[in-house]
Amino acid sequence: MKTLILGFITLALTAQDTLPGTSPLRLEGDAALQMVDGIHRFLDRENHAARETRSTLTPRRERLRQIIGAVDKPAAVTALEYVSTTAVPALIGAGPGFKVYAVRWPVLNGVHGEGLLLEPDRPPNARIVAIPDADTTPEAFAVEVAGHFAANGAQVVIPTLIDRRDTWSGIPGIRMTNQPHREFIYRMAFEVGRHIIGYEVGKTLAVVNWFVHQNVTRRVPIRVMGYGEGGLIAFHSAALDERIDSATVSGYFGPRDTVWQEPVYRDVWGLLREFDDAAIARLISPRELIVDAGRGPSVDGPPPASPDRRGATPNGRLAPIPKEAVEAEAKRAGIKVAGFDPAPTKLDLRPDHDPSSRQERQFRELVAHVQTLVRESPQRRAEFWKTADSSSPERWTATSKSQREHLWREMIGRLPDPSLPPNARTRLIYDEPKFRGYEVALDVWPDVFAYGILLIPKDLRGGERRPVVVCQHGLEGRPTDVANPKLDHPAYHTYAVRLAEQGFITFSPQNPYTGQDRFRTIQRKAHPLKLSLFSFILGQHQRILEWLASQPFVDRSRIGFYGLSYGGKTAVRIPPLLDGYALSICSADFNEWVWKNTSVDAPYSYMITGEYDMMEFNLANLANYSDLANLMAPRPFMVERGHADGVAPDEWVAYEFAKVRRFYSTRMGLPDRAEIEFFNGPHTINGKGTFEFLRKHLRWPER
Repeated sequence: MKTLILGFITLALTAQDTLPGTSPLRLEGDAALQMVDGIHRFLDRENHAARETRSTLTPRRERLRQIIGAVDKPAAVTALEYVSTTAVPALIGAGPGFKVYAVRWPVLNGVHGEGLLLEPDRPPNARIVAIPDADTTPEAFAVEVAGHFAANGAQVVIPTLIDRRDTWSGIPGIRMTNQPHREFIYRMAFEVGRHIIGYEVGKTLAVVNWFVHQNVTRRVPIRVMGYGEGGLIAFHSAALDERIDSATVSGYFGPRDTVWQEPVYRDVWGLLREFDDAAIARLISPRELIVDAGRGPSVDGPPPASPDRRGATPNGRLAPIPKEAVEAEAKRAGIKVAGFDPAPTKLDLRPDHDPSSRQERQFRELVAHVQTLVRESPQRRAEFWKTADSSSPERWTATSKSQREHLWREMIGRLPDPSLPPNARTRLIYDEPKFRGYEVALDVWPDVFAYGILLIPKDLRGGERRPVVVCQHGLEGRPTDVANPKLDHPAYHTYAVRLAEQGFITFSPQNPYTGQDRFRTIQRKAHPLKLSLFSFILGQHQRILEWLASQPFVDRSRIGFYGLSYGGKTAVRIPPLLDGYALSICSADFNEWVWKNTSVDAPYSYMITGEYDMMEFNLANLANYSDLANLMAPRPFMVERGHADGVAPDEWVAYEFAKVRRFYSTRMGLPDRAEIEFFNGPHTINGKGTFEFLRKHLRWPER
């Protein structure tokens, strides 16, 4: 009877415009852009829900320290260093009752804070770190704000912040960018679990260490204050260090629900899951917090792009926060808004000071520190993986579960499993001599759906279950690029069609990396919620695998994945985390991924391109591409690599894959399950060694 039923189903495939058990698909227009818009709506609701949840949580100081990258202990400063030469003394001027010195101080190995010390002529009545906005020099801030406190008897240190110019952002001789210096540091630091915010908090807290050292003999209050970006740094510094008695925040405090619209260097992974300004203020309580609702800085995006400089994250504007919004957030925090308008102070400063050399030193020190962390990251990754036992395939599968879960939750961002019924809708779009093609839409979460093209060979016999190859397009692609028999795309060469003609069932999903900044802003919205684009792609593929496995003509144990470019990125992130994929093939993407995202000397680096969506927090300390590929084991994994592919040099690809081959061979005892094929060609599907790999490991045709 079962064979008879399956025979009827096979016959139905030849006669119906929809697949058995599905509803007619009514989708019109561009499914990809509708998918992207639906994810945006989902994130908007999630953002609103997170705001409600945050008010019920107890903020955690150590969690804030982690997500802003302030994880390195600042130096125990016992004295500041004067910055001087034989030609230029450290004493650069004076004000009413105080002197002004150029100073610096140690923070981390190779990293210093640098700025001004305003030293009163009498014992100080307070010690203050006064932090200007990023585009304000310490000299200007001394005149406009900080001199007022020094004139009234306070000892004041004014640090230099990394500014928003783009002078040194890029790789000289290869490509310069219009990324603000803060973004350039943010991009590389994000990959090693650091942040421009954390670095500058560290510089502030190193000064606090000095203040505490001085307070041993005579204690006076320790305060931080800041304006604009400096307000952000002062605010977070006070939240992390309870030795700070008082904080004044001007031109920063307010609601953070739209932080994704602010400059990307304010992008903090998971911020809005636990923190907004009201929650951070609670970490300062019961110490004094003064919030000034005065106008903050205005920033109209990054420096203008030009033919010689481009690649900055677009938009990213700052505008003064409306007073009523500041007051509403302050009310949630249980604090009051106060006025803050210190009188300018007349200073006699040396006229020949050039702040650009100081700014360059500060910038280059942070670049060098991040690059050191990049070089050390293999050791950090080894520590992360050390509890996974690779003595056998069985032990590896059992003991690597915690690492797999950690990567999904902490690096990619985990959503709950799909919550809606699949509600499968289909319609026939191709009727070729060897196969039929159906559009398929499946519900995943509210406003989020999966979509793709299913090709079913016509020679399916009643009761037969065939292997499936999921064929994933790349950036700005569509399922038709790989599955339309009438379209020979130069990158894909109708590989889903060719596989269907060889008897495989193929499914070509739509992934939501299309629409240029329309999809890239998904990352901007998602990161503060501890989510990413791949959080959604994982859910879509969970649903796709579930639905494919339920079809009577599919062998659920033989579903393979084969993706090119961004589809190759999918190949090292989705199948390793989802048990339903029997194998994975990464084409035109496999890489030494840490170098790809952080290099400041290679032309292949994402540091000098517009792909701001590539950043994954702390990836370098958790998993490079070889580590992600190893999670496939004991399932087979393959790389397809064209010698002329510009995503990376062969040497990077071969170096990273050598780790995978060694793991499969020496640890798993499965040398035939890890392969790489090099071919003479560009960024494209070659479809030779990979097709043989599919035939071998998906056991097709059946003997």
